[in-house]
Amino acid sequence: MLDDLAARVAAVRPKARRRLIAVAGPPGSGKTTLAEKLVMHLGPSAALVPMDGFHLDNSILDARGHRARKGAPHTFDAAGFVHAIRRLGTEDEVILPVFDRTRDVAIAGVLPVGPETETAVIEGNYLLLNDATWNELHALWDFSVFLEVSEEELERRLIQRWIDHDHSPEDAKARAMSNDMPNARRVKSESVQADLTI
Repeated sequence: MLDDLAARVAAVRPKARRRLIAVAGPPGSGKTTLAEKLVMHLGPSAALVPMDGFHLDNSILDARGHRARKGAPHTFDAAGFVHAIRRLGTEDEVILPVFDRTRDVAIAGVLPVGPETETAVIEGNYLLLNDATWNELHALWDFSVFLEVSEEELERRLIQRWIDHDHSPEDAKARAMSNDMPNARRVKSESVQADLTI
């Protein structure tokens, strides 16, 4: 499967400076793993760009009363992300933020994507979301992939993810069901059709 996907991506003619490949899907669907493997398969001319660097800071989420929904579409700097992806398509070098999960913060200016990068593989939940601001991304993608996973499997994976982050099984289930699964359902129901669904 990975060989076929890499071949399809490599055959895509970019609209601008470099190929922009979207790997989208609900939380827990395996986007990061697939995107990482695809970049490794494509080689040194490819770079991984996670959407998570555009999380709003916890201080902003606290001030707005949105901390409990961190990870939902409104808890990201969507306009900043769209702007960065536009730049990624046209500029020789773009330096992007990343998200440090251990510290639970976005860190600015640590991910350079330089002129040697011919393909940027962007991964995130909302890359195909049909909602204001996020939908500006659709025209920027040269090729898009969506990962389709059943709700039951997503629930299992998301609970396990929180357990792996030292939460009790009860707390893990509460976190998954109160925030992750609503986000997953929204991604599944409100995303536009990808070029390829896996």
